[in-house]
Amino acid sequence: MQVTKHVHALRIPFQITVSPELKIDRFVYAYLIYGPKICLIDTGVKSAETIIFDYLRKTGRQPEEIDMIVLTHSHPDHIGSVHSLKKATGCVIAAHSGEKDWIEDVDLQCRERPVPGFHSLVGGSVEIDRLVEEGDILNLGDGLSLEVIHTPGHSRGSISLYFPADRVLFSGDAVPLPGDIPIYDDYTSSVSSINKLKDLEGVHTMLSAWDIPRESDDLYQLMAESISYLNRIHKFVAQNAVNTSPDLMDLCKQVVSNLELPTAAATPLLARSLRANLKALGR
Repeated sequence: MQVTKHVHALRIPFQITVSPELKIDRFVYAYLIYGPKICLIDTGVKSAETIIFDYLRKTGRQPEEIDMIVLTHSHPDHIGSVHSLKKATGCVIAAHSGEKDWIEDVDLQCRERPVPGFHSLVGGSVEIDRLVEEGDILNLGDGLSLEVIHTPGHSRGSISLYFPADRVLFSGDAVPLPGDIPIYDDYTSSVSSINKLKDLEGVHTMLSAWDIPRESDDLYQLMAESISYLNRIHKFVAQNAVNTSPDLMDLCKQVVSNLELPTAAATPLLARSLRANLKALGR
């Protein structure tokens, strides 16, 4: 769907296979910026290029017009089809240096951060053509540009992107949705990154990887609620780790119950987040 004058959103559904009996339905957004050429922000999961190419053709554009892909971070639902897209278009791939190893070697990522069905979600590794850092400006032509904002926490090299022409902020997974499964590698950095985004001026629309477009006061309210959500989790972990180092999976189940999440949310990925809370507590 078209969101602003230049920006289009693609909702890409997928499943995480936890076991033969359990499959979790998920989705992720990828975004197209239409200018003289096309910039794609994140790529969805493996085979998502079919959805992307079909949408381009329906809107009068062509796949070969994709000039650049900017990856907000390296997780499977964001880089899954980048290998196929690079092969099909020859476009430039841009990402933060903190995500380089896992994008250029997806097997390494799978070993260091195993996700159920990892290789069903990721089509392959790809070389990064342009490493970006805080404050970099990506020129999209005809006066259009993206400003890179380093927003670590969800991952070490997570970035958000500001598109001033339409006053749009692409936040990737930097701002967790209250009530969803909290996934982050660094609790303190996550809160700091959200506060950094809250301080941005002139933003009219926030586009994340997991949510509908948020506009005006609503987007800032969501950021505040996200910080409260992370702080609630941290407080709960602190209260349950006062005198002992808890078993992480037991702690997961307690957090899932406290947050009223589905039982299936007690996974190693959530345990990784809670380990970050324990680290922040010096445990």
